[in-house]
Amino acid sequence: MTSVQACGSVSIMVEKQKLTSKQRNVLKFIYEAIKTNNLPPTVREIARHFNFSSTGTVRDYLKALVNKGYIKISANKSRAIELIRENLFSIPILGRVQAGLPTLAVEEIEGYLNLDSLVFSDDSTFALRVRGDSMVGAGIMPDDLVLVKKQNIAQTGETIVALVEDEATVKSLRRRGKDYYLEPANANYTPILVDKNVSIIGKVISVVRKFQ
Repeated sequence: MTSVQACGSVSIMVEKQKLTSKQRNVLKFIYEAIKTNNLPPTVREIARHFNFSSTGTVRDYLKALVNKGYIKISANKSRAIELIRENLFSIPILGRVQAGLPTLAVEEIEGYLNLDSLVFSDDSTFALRVRGDSMVGAGIMPDDLVLVKKQNIAQTGETIVALVEDEATVKSLRRRGKDYYLEPANANYTPILVDKNVSIIGKVISVVRKFQ
């Protein structure tokens, strides 16, 4: 499959405190232990699971997770770790994105989307609300939320969010000959040529129709 990178840069994300891969793995282990056993792991259980040579290493990871707002620790308890749910499960919803004619991507958070399955996707996941009907043939309806992984490259056939100059739109990336296009899934709309005025800002990884 072919990949294309559009020129230009954007910064429309509001990210949570980023975790290192090792911090994310420790957090995931804590999360899964609580989900499975209804109890957080002890410091020694974490050390044993990751083959850490000392509990001090675990405490360093836990301190980092506390500082970044993902957990809190109660004093004088052997199983003292508590997840901070609002930080762990929240994905920012950033304004609206047009699925018809492109419209300006508003750099304001409308709210937060809580999805258990995306807890450990990564910190570059965000949500945008769709307006317009140009992607109905791809199952993306007006007022849906599209979950987007921030990236500036995409493969042909993928559904992406792109900026056309300063306006955002969701379309499929297609190739015709040597040229790439942002293609709608509605015959009433015209494909948009990918040129120097088009910047890919993310890949659509899921569509949410109903949310709380």
